[in-house]
Amino acid sequence: MVPFRQFLLKIHSRCNLACDYCYVYEGADQSWRGRPRRMELATVRRTARRIEEHAAEQGLDGVSVVLHGGEPLLVGAAHLDALLRELAAIRPRVRFTVQTNGLRLLDEPALLDVLHRHRVAVGVSLDGTRAGHDRHRRLPSGAGSWARTAEAVRLLGSDRHRELFAGLLCVVDLESDPVATYEALLEFAPPRIDLLLPHATWREPPPGVRPRPVPDEPPWGEPRSGVEPSRVEPAPYGEWLIAAFDRWYGAPRRETGVRLFEELAVLLLGGRAASEAVGLAPVDLVVVEADGTIEQADSLKVAYQGAPGTGLDVWRHGFGRAGMHPAFRARQRGLAGLGPVCARCPLARVCGGGLYAHRYAGDGFGHPSVYCADLDRLIRHIAGRLRAGVAGLVRG
Repeated sequence: MVPFRQFLLKIHSRCNLACDYCYVYEGADQSWRGRPRRMELATVRRTARRIEEHAAEQGLDGVSVVLHGGEPLLVGAAHLDALLRELAAIRPRVRFTVQTNGLRLLDEPALLDVLHRHRVAVGVSLDGTRAGHDRHRRLPSGAGSWARTAEAVRLLGSDRHRELFAGLLCVVDLESDPVATYEALLEFAPPRIDLLLPHATWREPPPGVRPRPVPDEPPWGEPRSGVEPSRVEPAPYGEWLIAAFDRWYGAPRRETGVRLFEELAVLLLGGRAASEAVGLAPVDLVVVEADGTIEQADSLKVAYQGAPGTGLDVWRHGFGRAGMHPAFRARQRGLAGLGPVCARCPLARVCGGGLYAHRYAGDGFGHPSVYCADLDRLIRHIAGRLRAGVAGLVRG
């Protein structure tokens, strides 16, 4: 069994934004409707004990707890402080992160005191330019949320709170210019940027992509010599990411980290990635919903009703039991866990088949990612740039 090292806690199951691409509220799985609004302290306490048991059983020297939602900061400063005190008692060491839209930092400044007290790293969701962000990330009134989110990010980036600032998460939007998007994010001087492909499946393709048959061959057709693919499949998201990569990689100095690009580069150079979006590292993340239900990654909510479910909960089951569940085991088999198309692909060890949720096609997850052609194009481009850079160093 692969031990869990990341525990994502859904401490609030509602949100103060109405984003049109949200996989929680707009996805196929609508289980949030039957869940409590917040994770009560009894549930937090039980979860903390289960995490501590798991760490002891697996001999872990540390774990990561990610506070998530919905919008996690809707729990308020007092409840956040109380639940963090419960979680901070976990042994061994625990590292805290929260992913937020940032608005509550403006409405309830005491939250920042709590985040400092417990050394919680804060990631904020911001989709680049004002126009790009407001196209999708709207207030319940219908107004855009960029102005207030930007204000919250500037607050986090100030000298007083900079130590909390973990980075920005941006969902890729084909309607937005990739270089303008990257440079808009860069204006906030984030320590890291995450570029997230919109969660989608073969049954519900991503925006800007027409429905098409699941490929029975890799997107470039038969293998050829060299690195250039024979461009069989359109790859609009790949081209978007290539433009952003070239802007990032071609900068005269390092401006920030971009997680997807860095992880693909590490994999191409023979290293190991730290996320399940790319590479073949076994999944080590587990989700605990507000009612104590134990689930898989919540990106699976885009697949079908109940897709993340395991039938387990922290009241009756430990995380060791969850780690033995077939759903988790299926995502820990590395190359052997990929479908036949991916198994024939020379890039499989780098892309890893893509995010598990993105492989769904109505009959399971044994398919390439719906972004297969895009990942193929991006990986080959990055490989070419890395190779050219090495050749330049050798010539120099």
